[in-house]
Amino acid sequence: MAINLSTENLARASATHPWRVVGIWLVIIIASMVMVAGFLEDGLTTKFVFVNDPEVQHGEKLLEEIRGPKGTNEAVVFESTKYTVDDPEYKQAVESLTANLAALGPDIIRLETLGNFYSTGSPVLVSGNRAATLIAFVMAGDFDENSKNIEEVVAVVHESAEVEKSGFDIKITGQATIGLDSRKITQEDLEKGESLGVPIALIILVVVLGAVVAALVPLVMAIVSIILALGISALVGQFFELSLFVSNIITMIGLAVGIDYSLFVVSRYREERGRGMDKIDAISRAGATATRAVVFSGITVVLALIGMVLIPFNIFISIGLGASFVVIAAMAAAMTLLPAILGIMGDKVNSLRIPFIGKGQVAFEPNQSGGFWDKLVRVVMAQPVISLLITSGLLIAATIPFFSINTGFAGVSTFPDKLESKQAFLVLDEKFSFGEVTPAEIVIEGDIASAPVQAGIQRLIELLATDDAFSEPRDLEVSASGRIALLAVPVEGDTSGEISIAAVTRLDDLYVEEAFAGTDTNIYVSGETAFNKAFFDVSSNSAKIVFPFVLGISFLLLLVVFRSIVLPIKAIILNLMAVGAAYGILVLVFQKGFLASTFRLQESPTIESWIPLFLFSILFGLSMDYHVFLLSRIRERYDETHDTPEAVAFGIRSTGRLITGAGLIMVAVFWGFSTGSLVGMQQMGFGLGLAILVDASIVRIVMVPASMKLLGKWNWYLPSWLEWMPDLRVEATAPAQVLAAADD
Repeated sequence: MAINLSTENLARASATHPWRVVGIWLVIIIASMVMVAGFLEDGLTTKFVFVNDPEVQHGEKLLEEIRGPKGTNEAVVFESTKYTVDDPEYKQAVESLTANLAALGPDIIRLETLGNFYSTGSPVLVSGNRAATLIAFVMAGDFDENSKNIEEVVAVVHESAEVEKSGFDIKITGQATIGLDSRKITQEDLEKGESLGVPIALIILVVVLGAVVAALVPLVMAIVSIILALGISALVGQFFELSLFVSNIITMIGLAVGIDYSLFVVSRYREERGRGMDKIDAISRAGATATRAVVFSGITVVLALIGMVLIPFNIFISIGLGASFVVIAAMAAAMTLLPAILGIMGDKVNSLRIPFIGKGQVAFEPNQSGGFWDKLVRVVMAQPVISLLITSGLLIAATIPFFSINTGFAGVSTFPDKLESKQAFLVLDEKFSFGEVTPAEIVIEGDIASAPVQAGIQRLIELLATDDAFSEPRDLEVSASGRIALLAVPVEGDTSGEISIAAVTRLDDLYVEEAFAGTDTNIYVSGETAFNKAFFDVSSNSAKIVFPFVLGISFLLLLVVFRSIVLPIKAIILNLMAVGAAYGILVLVFQKGFLASTFRLQESPTIESWIPLFLFSILFGLSMDYHVFLLSRIRERYDETHDTPEAVAFGIRSTGRLITGAGLIMVAVFWGFSTGSLVGMQQMGFGLGLAILVDASIVRIVMVPASMKLLGKWNWYLPSWLEWMPDLRVEATAPAQVLAAADD
């Protein structure tokens, strides 16, 4: 049973009534822009939230009985080379700023938490040489409110810093402050990535298509896709808050797939026009072939991205949804808006041809043998075993460093040195303890006043005193009901660093268990370090679900599309090799520092824990993009000739230029984002670009044709017990041509 997907009819209808389609899209774009302007900000959150309520999050919910919604811990750091805390000038400066902070009111700062050395007498608020001190406080409201209000706090601190600059160096750091700096630098990185990646992508488009106007069309499609995806995100955000990072992901993925999908369709349209086909028929034919391949490719990408949604953490869910939205938007634009634009423009799409290359690119004819790609693929297929051995050896060798990967959070210590929050953090870490700002929070649920529980608390304090990673615990806080208590304990080091993570692990697994054994209590270890540890655990455990899901769904889709059990298995193996190589080189460059300075990348002892899962889902989807597009052209010719080597040669010479160009466009976009300052963005952009480069060159141009030559007719093997499956051909059979003049 053959099912003919109606991308052909949709393309023909869109091209026949182009202004109607463009009008509908204008309404959609305007509506999306209204949604973005009016609702996107409210639908995004800066919070990091688990959706499966682990121990650390449950503990935070219990603490609301004591302190209300969780606030962020902040600290103002004073340093002086002229005074010590014993001097009246120092006291005046500290108490003056404390009063200014208190004047912001209880809606911004929890005033009962605002304190300094002079008001509390606490020795932990003074450095050993007594030249540095802290003002510590907790922001009021929830995390999102704190993220907005912190700018007022920072402004007050900066005002005092300016007034007191002759005698003091005053800086602020903390959870909300670091978040503010992170958002600012992320936005700067995003703008920098766009300013670098988009012009390079446009240059590649001009070279591949040979005409300026043809190159601009895919860029317009990408922008439309991004606007629509942001509008959808604004709508979804009213029901499920999406992470603030969703905007970055939509922009990055939207530029990549929006350009690529349109590139494939425009190229096929021009190919058919070059053969003399009527404009509407050429658009229809492009819809029946390239657009249909885009649809199947997009479905593959979206299904792979669903793997991200399965991870019980709002960042992963937001990334998966945002990337899916923009891929769906790019598919919709390629199916309807692009045919309408081509229907309006006709051969004007070839305007402003580039000298020397324009004529050849516009008049490209894949049915004619010869040319670079044809010669290359025939060389590869002439020695398929050697080709596979060399390329497989390279990818396997590149994968080896992956087995020494060290995942975690880079933390504030890897932020650019220019950021005030990092500078203040370094002072805290050196002269105090950053744990004073972000302590481990031990939440005790039970009869707090009972003798066994009190004995357990005292025993825990004694155990912590034997561990140098912990400072002196703060006073015990008890809820009005007497059923919830908080024991906050400062922890050494960065909240995402190995030292603090190991300390909290000992606290949870050893000290708490020993101290409260036999008591009728529930103990929850919370706080930022415990939260980071839980995130690492979720990332690691989710891989056991995401990897099989993505692999299984990709296998099933390719099985149905190409009616072969061999092609899906081979595609998965080759994609895994490309992803593995990307993982390995990522570790080699960032973790080992190999050529990091050459690429102007920041060496880091850890790979961000979300990177492997993110790269796997995104890359598996995007690499399947090229695989579907290439195999669809191979299958198209094989159905006509039943000659596998000739079909492979046809597929490579007809798509090699496009796949390589599309791959380079993605590399330009992704590597543009790797030029940012945050190590996480660098790892993400570099890893994505590298894997796409490997996939679009080594895998698609060498390994696929070599393996298909070796397998021969076995490429198309489908067991008889699977013959019941529907025949979802990506490529339609060639229609009778309707000739037309060069322009119409």
